[in-house]
Amino acid sequence: MRQLAAVAAVLPGGWQELWRWPLERFRQEFAWSESVLASVDTYRSSCGDTQPSEVPAQVLLPCDSLWPPLLNDLERPPLTLQWEGDACLLPWLASQQSVAVVGTRRPSAHGLRMAERIGGSLASAGWPVVSGLAEGIDAAAHRGCLRNGGRPVAVLGTPLHRVYPPEHRALQQAVSQSGMLVTELRRETRVQRSSFALRNRLLVALTRAVVVVECPKSSGALLSAAMAQRLGVPVWVVPGDALRDSACGSNALLRSGAHALLDPNDLLDALGPGPADALCSPRVAQGTTSERSPSIGGLQKQLLQLVDAGSTLEQMVQALKLDSQAVAAELLRLELDGLVLAQPGLCWRRL
Repeated sequence: MRQLAAVAAVLPGGWQELWRWPLERFRQEFAWSESVLASVDTYRSSCGDTQPSEVPAQVLLPCDSLWPPLLNDLERPPLTLQWEGDACLLPWLASQQSVAVVGTRRPSAHGLRMAERIGGSLASAGWPVVSGLAEGIDAAAHRGCLRNGGRPVAVLGTPLHRVYPPEHRALQQAVSQSGMLVTELRRETRVQRSSFALRNRLLVALTRAVVVVECPKSSGALLSAAMAQRLGVPVWVVPGDALRDSACGSNALLRSGAHALLDPNDLLDALGPGPADALCSPRVAQGTTSERSPSIGGLQKQLLQLVDAGSTLEQMVQALKLDSQAVAAELLRLELDGLVLAQPGLCWRRL
């Protein structure tokens, strides 16, 4: 991106002129590989006649020095990566200095506890925790990471400005503030069901290892595990209840050479210390228990009562006469404290 910006700065027409360059001129100017040139051509074709007045700063292109090289080994490499958050994480992701934690959207209580514990242990050891910010295991891993002052990285199946599921709005904001959001989808891209499955390949290409906590036989987590095995990324699996459908897929991975993960310390022994250092040390997430008194304030008590009553976010906002962002932020703090859990339909339940 810096190369492009430097050239655009000296062109009379700026980015618009650079946009219209023939591929041969890109080949001569930057000595890019044919695969990168093909990606540029495909990207420009997909945009039609729309020419950018400028290239957003928070975009990675295949020609950038911080472009994760394993992305180029995918059968369908992304054309760009859109990102939001702490730029300090970019070199770590480019060198696969992070760990993915994935699993089912409908986990058991054991699966949730393990995901949170693994996310917290990785954070404490200095490892960024990558997941898809979906319900269930993904969200639990990110909560554990945030609770321990770590750096969560969410690979989204939507553009950056979208939140899915909607009840994760506060969680997505917390991930963006303490870590990073990443997606291949531009703002105007239409989200399809396949978008969430396709993000799994990106998630694997950014990580040193993939941890599958719990998943059924038909699961996006299995796609991530299969992609990891194809790319040579180690797969770790938390053994689950053999009688639970939600663990049948993950248990089957143990027969295909995956490492059994009984204790997060086993994973940390294999990985060693994470990349966090004094220049870019993990920050304590705003609102975590290490910053606040463990006592529950008046607003949180009211929220817990509304949770027990089965109230939705809209009903809580009306009852408390507060804006939705303030209520969602307090609910996230309760989640990080292990007191409530987000449910579909913008509802929560007490743990």
